[in-house]
Amino acid sequence: MKFVFFGTPDVAKDTLQYLIENGLSPQVVVTNPDAPKGRGHIMTPSPVKEYAVSIGLPVLTPDSLDNEFMNEVGAYGADFAIVVAYGKILPEALINSFPQGVLNIHYSLLPRWRGAAPVEYALLNDDKETGVTVQKMVKELDAGDIVAVKKLVIEEEDTTATLRPRLIKLGAELLVETLPRYLNDEIVPIVQEESFVTLAPKLKKEAGEINLDDDSRLNWNKYRAFAVWPGTYFFKNDKRHKITRASFKDGVFQVEKVIPEGGREIDWSVVS
Repeated sequence: MKFVFFGTPDVAKDTLQYLIENGLSPQVVVTNPDAPKGRGHIMTPSPVKEYAVSIGLPVLTPDSLDNEFMNEVGAYGADFAIVVAYGKILPEALINSFPQGVLNIHYSLLPRWRGAAPVEYALLNDDKETGVTVQKMVKELDAGDIVAVKKLVIEEEDTTATLRPRLIKLGAELLVETLPRYLNDEIVPIVQEESFVTLAPKLKKEAGEINLDDDSRLNWNKYRAFAVWPGTYFFKNDKRHKITRASFKDGVFQVEKVIPEGGREIDWSVVS
């Protein structure tokens, strides 16, 4: 299997590692350029680059996916590409340059939750199940034909911190299972039903603000959805309180621990 792997953050690194552990190694890895990180703004490679370099894979870090890059990546003679959270939109010409197309893992049951934050929106909307979709990439975001799907039950206590790792593992497993059948033309991709499309756009930091007087279920779902980022918080006495632990019992959302602005973590019962 001659392929190119596009990816940048930890989710992509984990998937790439699983592929390699199962005997599927790309001709070349494409990831975002090194970026400043931390207080010292030290130029730091992406998790994908760091891993790929550690095992001796060639890595490309283009600033833009222009003709020069297309010629560079084309020299590897890959038949298809895999994209996992790369961070740039692939031009149509690049997608079409791979004879067997470009496959993408998306962490929802497409066409539900197209966009950058499918895990968060599934929790925010109290979905009872989600899953992963392997789709054949097209120019329009997350609108490609469906190659394979696997469902996953969302547990009542799930947050993004617990649900996303399970989805990453499930997606990698599904991709490894699917690739041989896809490349042997044993799968007929299914066109997405446009009438079922829902969107999961990129989150903004202010999405994490909650009102403790709002519906308990709504606040619980926000806490679950925003557990990793941007976190949930509320204002009391003009001071911002970040929620670090909460529960949902007998239909009631209960804040348990908070970090008051400028302070340290405390039990909410002490100050409420």
